[in-house]
Amino acid sequence: MGSAALHPDQPLWQWGPILLNATILWTWVVMLLLVLLSWLITRSPSASRKPSRRQLVLEVIVTTLRSQIQDVSRQEPGPYLPFIGTLFLFIASANLLSIVPGYVSPTASLSTAAALATCVFAAVPLYGVSRLGVRQYIQQYLQPSIFMLPFNVIGELSRTLALAVRLYGNMMSGAMIGAMLLAFAPLFVPVVMQLFGLLTGTIQAWIFAILAMVYIASATQVQESHKAQT
Repeated sequence: MGSAALHPDQPLWQWGPILLNATILWTWVVMLLLVLLSWLITRSPSASRKPSRRQLVLEVIVTTLRSQIQDVSRQEPGPYLPFIGTLFLFIASANLLSIVPGYVSPTASLSTAAALATCVFAAVPLYGVSRLGVRQYIQQYLQPSIFMLPFNVIGELSRTLALAVRLYGNMMSGAMIGAMLLAFAPLFVPVVMQLFGLLTGTIQAWIFAILAMVYIASATQVQESHKAQT
């Protein structure tokens, strides 16, 4: 189990070209749990009678995310809430489930971190184009001159790489530190490390979601500033 925890991409089952590892397995488990929970909570929402605890928790999460998105972007949070909220809920759930014995967090895999960062990389131009148009968005990469185009593109790619490495490095370092401490104090460390892991896992999910919103907001705000000047 310790080896699997440190190497989530280790194959669990393979049949020809079809490969199943812990990352793929637990990613689908997390997604199915989120879909099931969202259906259970939203199937009978109440606006008049006293809402259930599950609905209250969901409303607190949504309200907090909307507030943070608005603070970061200075824009209406509605268009960004589904994407940013999904990022936060998936990463937080994947990290919090680490208390389950035998579970391997998908975020401890570089492939998962890279996939999430790639989603952010694709979302930035999609939101920019949908809000400002193709011409205004492309002009950002040509500022202050057309010769800056390759450097601006490289900056976008390096930012995506940094986002993936940040999430992967934090999750992997936490797992490795926990494994080393467990070897020295197996009776006391597990409880402390579990609590610490829940805290850091939630914080990492929040940081990733906020950074994604910062990248999206910075692109649109730059374009709006340029549009106002022209």
